[in-house]
Amino acid sequence: MRVLFVGDIVGSPGRQIVHDRLGDIVAVRQVDLVIANGENSASGFGITPRLADELLNLGIDVLTGGNHSWDRKEILEYLPHEPRLLRPANFPEGNAGSGLYLGTAKNGVKYAVLNLQGRVFMTPIDDPFRKADSELRRIPEDVALVFVDMHAETTSEKIAMGWYLDGRVTAVVGTHTHVATADEHLFPQGTAYITDVGMTGPHGGVIGMDHRGIIGKFLSGLPARFEVATGDVQMNCVLIETADQGPRNSAGRLRARSIERLRFSID
Repeated sequence: MRVLFVGDIVGSPGRQIVHDRLGDIVAVRQVDLVIANGENSASGFGITPRLADELLNLGIDVLTGGNHSWDRKEILEYLPHEPRLLRPANFPEGNAGSGLYLGTAKNGVKYAVLNLQGRVFMTPIDDPFRKADSELRRIPEDVALVFVDMHAETTSEKIAMGWYLDGRVTAVVGTHTHVATADEHLFPQGTAYITDVGMTGPHGGVIGMDHRGIIGKFLSGLPARFEVATGDVQMNCVLIETADQGPRNSAGRLRARSIERLRFSID
């Protein structure tokens, strides 16, 4: 089984390159399941119902979120009606939406996608480690593949989550910093891992935003309005492959046999 994860989609440039490239990538790489982080797709901050529908209609099976999941108030009414749009599971109980999605891939394999958010240098929400435990207990035994998006600020918290879930899930990928890391590898018990997948959008700025507004804020220390950058539009992804008939991990899930970083540009 092949799973493609698309890093944080930022603004209209990020949506455009997904529109232009995703179909060909899925066909050429024989991808069975597509997951993407979409919390920055609306001008860099949040996601709207229209944009969620647009991205799902492009062939993305599940959209994950993060700290910007709530930036657009209209998404609150949409979340309960579209289970394929996730927000971090460890936000307090009672919030709209869910952080866990169960589905069946195009090749018939049952899968789960779990969205978590870190707490170091971020909003002090519920413990993502214990929340991971409770959410994994909810996943039926016949679900073969479990994929985790760990949306967090620090490398240490994301790496710790990778070790914590090794042998219990198929993959743990990090999002949020918008800068791809070069540490993709397999943990000892067969869990694929990378600290940050990187960003899908304009790299001709500062983590997706126009550099002038960012520099102005650093110089003045005052609030500033940020605009999505332009230029050097890239699609940063990882492709994770499992051996469908191979050994399972200790939790009975599919083990990853490879994880590969991919980077595409607009032609």
